[in-house]
Amino acid sequence: MNNNNIKYSICFISFFFLMLMSMLIFFNHSLFFNNNLVILLEWEIITFNSLTVIMSVLLDWMSLLFMMFVFLISSVVIYYSKSYMSSELNLMRFIILVLLFVFSMMLLIISPNIISILLGWDGLGLISYCLVIFYQNLKSFNAGMLTALSNRIGDVLILMSISWMLNYGSWNYIFYLEFMSNDWEMKMIGGLIIMAAMTKSAQIPFSSWLPAAMAAPTPVSALVHSSTLVTAGVYLLIRFNMLLLDTFFFKLLLLMSGLTMFMAGISANYEFDLKKIIALSTLSQLGLMMSILSMGLSDLAFFHLLTPAMFKALLFMCAGVIIHMMNDIQDIRFMGGISLYIPLTSLCLNISNMALCGIPFLAGFYSKDLILEMVSFSSLNLVVFFLYYVSTGLTMFYTFRLMMYLMINDYNLVSIYNLYDEDFIMLKSMFVLLFMSIVSGSFLSWLVFSYPYMIYLPFNLKMMVIYVSLIGGLLGFMVSNMSIYSVNKFIMTYNLSSFLTLMWFMPNLSTYGVSYYFLNFGQNLLKNVDLGWSELYSGFGMMEVLKKYSVFYNTYQINNFKIYLFSFIVWMMMILFVLLFIN
Repeated sequence: MNNNNIKYSICFISFFFLMLMSMLIFFNHSLFFNNNLVILLEWEIITFNSLTVIMSVLLDWMSLLFMMFVFLISSVVIYYSKSYMSSELNLMRFIILVLLFVFSMMLLIISPNIISILLGWDGLGLISYCLVIFYQNLKSFNAGMLTALSNRIGDVLILMSISWMLNYGSWNYIFYLEFMSNDWEMKMIGGLIIMAAMTKSAQIPFSSWLPAAMAAPTPVSALVHSSTLVTAGVYLLIRFNMLLLDTFFFKLLLLMSGLTMFMAGISANYEFDLKKIIALSTLSQLGLMMSILSMGLSDLAFFHLLTPAMFKALLFMCAGVIIHMMNDIQDIRFMGGISLYIPLTSLCLNISNMALCGIPFLAGFYSKDLILEMVSFSSLNLVVFFLYYVSTGLTMFYTFRLMMYLMINDYNLVSIYNLYDEDFIMLKSMFVLLFMSIVSGSFLSWLVFSYPYMIYLPFNLKMMVIYVSLIGGLLGFMVSNMSIYSVNKFIMTYNLSSFLTLMWFMPNLSTYGVSYYFLNFGQNLLKNVDLGWSELYSGFGMMEVLKKYSVFYNTYQINNFKIYLFSFIVWMMMILFVLLFIN
């Protein structure tokens, strides 16, 4: 009993500390914002000739506001974990990992220096791996490996950008605004930073790790995959935004993020795993943030970075309650009619879903509507315009489908199974985020955009968001009423639907296509080193090697015309190459 008290007291102390920090930072943010203050602290660690390694801290309204949101969500998630993870023996380890994660995020947010950014960035990657493999089973290990390897690409790219910045003598990006006009080296650094941000924010072709990371406990999904880890890349690009404008990479980013948005929306409509649907909707929102950022509207991207954080975390928390209640089943086909049994959780779920769709006067509306109107206002081509509006319609599509499956369709689990009512610890934490999901959009709209803005558009373009939302909602309602056989029979062939549901085969490419062979090679090499080279190339090992070669030569010496012709062409090419080289 004493052990349980220690566990709960750690949860409560962490919650109280983080909530207090969130409030203090909010008051400081108001002070900084009103007086237009920026504080830059520098601590010189080492000087070597003209090179100085400096630890820097940048406090301005942007970093403080983002820190406030991260502290608020992490405090609520830890309070929620007190009940959700109550049967877990390693709760203390879980809380420490979450706190370390928040610390890494703070380091990333307040750093104007790319070396200290790397510390936070790498910390996020490492701790997210530890959290994804928290439930130690095969699925978690595979998902953790995919997450870690995908994020390592970003780490390597940031290391490369650090070595490129060596040309300038300092790693503080805020000093380099004047270099951007015609300096190709800065453009190269910008390209590396963009690619690194794409890995962390799961843009195509690095998208497969985000749905795989749903193997983590649900509180981790609520914190990591809604508001912190996945938005780290977006935040990095917002900070570097002045360095990156007018580069080829930004045009590429616009296309890739638009395709990510579209792909995530389509895949979510075919998915039946509750957590994966929410993960794919997160991916869709990340695509939206990245695409509006690549158009140079960094304020708007920051605005949309903060508003979905609230309702995304709330969505994951509601999903956690439902999964607990349904005896750890995540398949939405077993659910249905849950609003009769857990009305308060259903209220939270429906409001966060409506905020995600951009229903007026909820959090998502203010940023999403403004983004789509700015897209209509900009001189973009039809492909990008199509990707934005169809993705918005698809958001409505999968949200309506989810709500139909969860709330309105019949209950499909075994009839004798007892549905218990909600847990009040979880409900308290969910209500904090529910309040923020309703209020934060208008509050941030007044706070971030202190200047008046008006976007003047023709009537049909102004109403375009409502048109696509209504069509998407109607399609979602119709699809949720279809049986799976009629979908395959009348809508699409099986092969095409498998292509769409498997995220355009990206998980297969990321595992079998990239990681699998390298890991297999590494394992064989390790085995060889472990056995020793003498074991490998003497006695039985040498016999195996000779057997392989004899099979190869036997195949080569079969009188096959193709092999003779191919070898003849190869020899001719080699002779030509040698002659050219001599001349």
